[in-house]
Amino acid sequence: MTARTKLVIGGVAVGLLLMPLIGFWMSLLVMLGVPAVAYLALDPSQRRRLRRVSRKQIDR
Repeated sequence: MTARTKLVIGGVAVGLLLMPLIGFWMSLLVMLGVPAVAYLALDPSQRRRLRRVSRKQIDR
């Protein structure tokens, strides 16, 4: 299992655990917002590297 898959599974698990506590829409916001903020926190060279690595994995 890749690191990205583990992160996705962890994010979904946290969102599902938070759902009864904070509601559906807020937990959906957490599941989608946290990865988006993390991506935007990267500097441009790190984003290019991440996209390049992602494309290489797709072309396998």
